Amino acid sequence: MNWIEAVAALLGVLSVWYARKENILVFPFGIANVAIYIYICFAARLYANAGINVVYLISNIFGWYMWSRSNDDFSKRQISRNNSLQNILAWISVIGIYIVVFFMLQWVNRDDIAYMQSWLPWIDAFNTSFFLVATLLMAIKKLENWQFWIIGNIISIPIYASQGLYFTSLQYAVFLILAILGYKEWKAKTDQL
Repeated sequence: MNWIEAVAALLGVLSVWYARKENILVFPFGIANVAIYIYICFAARLYANAGINVVYLISNIFGWYMWSRSNDDFSKRQISRNNSLQNILAWISVIGIYIVVFFMLQWVNRDDIAYMQSWLPWIDAFNTSFFLVATLLMAIKKLENWQFWIIGNIISIPIYASQGLYFTSLQYAVFLILAILGYKEWKAKTDQL
């Protein structure tokens, strides 16, 4: 699995690199990355993370569509900031998603379906909730997406290392750096508007 994980990690880094540069290539690299990670996360019994990769697959397709569309004046979609209500809704969404995913993982952890037991359901649900909100905000080019990626990346680095997925842990360390840089670059663009 190490070479598969290394390929997936490389594709993921390329995807985030292009996201940081506001380049539409974020999506084809992202689609390839998440398709591989669906398999990797199932093998590692990180079921919420496998599920979030299915959502990433869908959101990458949605984001590709959104980023390739022109506005009524034929200009590309611009980076924007959440208003106060949107920020509140984003944080409420993190909490709501966490609760739903955690209870789903707890239900799966029953003895009668032991083969599907999640390794760390509480933390698996935690980073999943941040990443889900981040990916949706990324698809509509909201600056705040980077804040949710940063938090999720910080949580993910030790999760994957504890499962022996060292390339993936390293990938999330690189993601963390790129997310910080992406936030700074996108913020500079919104400050110019």
